[in-house]
Amino acid sequence: MRIPRIYTSLPLDAATELALDPRAAHYLGQVLRMKVGRELLLFNGDGFAYPAVITTASKKNISCKISAPIAPIEPSPTLPLELGIAISKGDRLDWVIQKATELGVQRISPLTTERVDVKLNGERLHKKQQHWQQVMISACEQCGRNRLVDIAELQTLDNWRQTLNADLKLVLYPIAETGLAERAAPASAALLIGPEGGLSEAEIIASRQSGFEALQLGPRVLRTETAPLAALSILQFRWGDMG
Repeated sequence: MRIPRIYTSLPLDAATELALDPRAAHYLGQVLRMKVGRELLLFNGDGFAYPAVITTASKKNISCKISAPIAPIEPSPTLPLELGIAISKGDRLDWVIQKATELGVQRISPLTTERVDVKLNGERLHKKQQHWQQVMISACEQCGRNRLVDIAELQTLDNWRQTLNADLKLVLYPIAETGLAERAAPASAALLIGPEGGLSEAEIIASRQSGFEALQLGPRVLRTETAPLAALSILQFRWGDMG
């Protein structure tokens, strides 16, 4: 039987007992119906997984005893990747965050661009940022990552470009004339994806002037939630840990 992996923001120390937060307690107790004596793997983003055994279990409370940490399941990234992606309507960005986490991205930066028509501010933005963080944590629990993805605060495309530091910077552009040229493996890479209507011509020009290379992935125009996953998979296969 698969051992559940659970994230906690609390410090994890061997030979101590820990009461899990309500989210984890509900999942283990109400969804999985786990009882005293069942095994878990806990992680808090420090790179290690901590075996644990449930010591108390009720409908609302789960406590467990922690053992010594085991070696990280995933190694340090071969190719550090950052994804800058325009926010979209519906749950498209949720899907991208989930799958980009599975594909090994280290940082995801939600962006506002000229053609973004989603308005987020104040309490609505705060709740959305918390939601994106939870989507990422759930994906880490599922895919075996012990280090969390950094979900940046929503920012403008201009601000992101100015603060970005990556060896290779790519912007997906369906009418670009080239794909990935033969080159030595970069030390790090960043990928820019526009919204449903795409980046404007001015945004493409400004991105190329700031060091981005235009990239197209083939003869078909990919949706904003499909394009980053295809590109990230190619980058990980070519220079990362999926080869």
